Amino acid sequence: MEKKRPFLVVGVMSASVALLFTLVIGAYACMDILVGKDASVDGSVMTSHTVDGWYDGRIHVVPGQTFKEGAMAPVYWNIIGYEDPKPGEAPIKIGEIPQVRKTYTYFHTAYSHFNEHQLAIGETTIGQKDELKTFLGEKAIMTIEQLQVFALQRAKTAREAIRIMGSLAEKYGFLPSCAGMGECLTIADPNEAWVFEIFSVGPLWTPESGKPGAIWAAQRVPDDEIICVPNISRIREIDLNNPDYFMASPNYMQVAIDHGWYDPASGKPFIWQEAYTPKLGGWSLSSEWVRIRLYLVYSTVAPSLEWDPYAETESYPFSIKPEKKLSVQDIIDFQRSVLEGTVFDMTEDLDWLVPDGKGGMVKSPFCTPFPGKDMRKLLDITYHRPAARYGCSYGIVSQSRNWLPDPIGGVLWFYFDNPHTSIHVPIYAGVQEIPTSWKTFDWKKFSRDSARWAFMLADDLVNRRYQDAIKDLREVRDPLQAEFFAMQPAIEAAALELYKRDPELAKKFLTNYTRSCMERAEKAYWELNDYLISKYTNNTGLTP
Repeated sequence: MEKKRPFLVVGVMSASVALLFTLVIGAYACMDILVGKDASVDGSVMTSHTVDGWYDGRIHVVPGQTFKEGAMAPVYWNIIGYEDPKPGEAPIKIGEIPQVRKTYTYFHTAYSHFNEHQLAIGETTIGQKDELKTFLGEKAIMTIEQLQVFALQRAKTAREAIRIMGSLAEKYGFLPSCAGMGECLTIADPNEAWVFEIFSVGPLWTPESGKPGAIWAAQRVPDDEIICVPNISRIREIDLNNPDYFMASPNYMQVAIDHGWYDPASGKPFIWQEAYTPKLGGWSLSSEWVRIRLYLVYSTVAPSLEWDPYAETESYPFSIKPEKKLSVQDIIDFQRSVLEGTVFDMTEDLDWLVPDGKGGMVKSPFCTPFPGKDMRKLLDITYHRPAARYGCSYGIVSQSRNWLPDPIGGVLWFYFDNPHTSIHVPIYAGVQEIPTSWKTFDWKKFSRDSARWAFMLADDLVNRRYQDAIKDLREVRDPLQAEFFAMQPAIEAAALELYKRDPELAKKFLTNYTRSCMERAEKAYWELNDYLISKYTNNTGLTP
């Protein structure tokens, strides 16, 4: 049988280097979709994030506080880490900055996403050139996850969040926490959607240098457009004469000039993403794992245009007007996608076919969109990175709505583990407490007291006999997911009436409703797990 050739993106890599890229990228790969208010079906500004890799998904409500003058706020390394980590892995205090007088309530996870004012933030790591990399122990102390915390505690709008994070990174230095790379945040408030990108400035920077400790730029997404950010820089030309759509650090171009990456005398425009991102390797703009997800989203929202699945990412516009306005459910569908219907669908590999006993061929019941490396090696399957990943920790889709009070208008649709097999539960901005099981997780010890384990186990069980078990899962998940959406208008109408009389009572009502949704989802998945174990262990109930 002729061996299939993997699609070569750029140049020729040795097997060992290619493996290294696969391992590193697999650990840090995330995808965000950001939607302007006039591009959504109901006027919501939406952002999203698939937190791919092993991160702390426990979700906590961190109440706002009032501080005395002169108080200091700690700065931590490894906010993204595990519960009960190995020695040295726990969050470590590496500095402190002046505290503000009053902080806002926010929802804390590895990458904190949401606050009481409907400010929502998605995160996705992006490549940066080696010369810019900075590491723990040097002078920079502001990781992206720490900047997110400070923004959510101190800002009400996307613009405020950008200014706060940009100024803190300039003053204290941006410290990469994922593979030494840069970062992109997709930021939404009830009115606007912004993309914020940041790079470090190299190991020699010190606060005493008088130079900014970060390079950053931000671009607003037009209200009637959407953008997908799949682990690459998306900002190209920057027009600071248009402050309604662009912001940047004072050194946004100068660092490139100093390194010889841009010559103003060339007459060519300064292209941000080309100046600071690598030209080769797994984190380059041309990597297949990036292009696949851009193609998935853009070809779906604007199907009348001709999209080449192998096109370079530079050919995609920064943002695009969808031909049909998008809903929360549409964003969830993107998060759950395994590239079905595209040339990259791994379940369509011919090596999955087995005789059906009638002279034909059918897909094996073990055919899965998530084949592990051993299975791919056995069947000679070329890996294509789907939007949904079995190695996902958690994720979100947010809604921010300007016609409702903040406690009701903001909704964080939150899930644990693989979005393809998980369920999104609504968490309102006014929620005051999260069920204990959703705040509990030890990755080294299975426990039925942890909600995350329920979803992790279901994903694993389904993937063992995917073609059959995914149907069992959908029979449980889909009606419950549909109910959560169907109940949303009535719940919010009731909450609004309560809010007019007593805002605190409305928050309590939303807290109780959110708790009910989370507990019902968890219970449904534990029961599903029991069913899957009973049905498929040792092929019980299956025709030999």
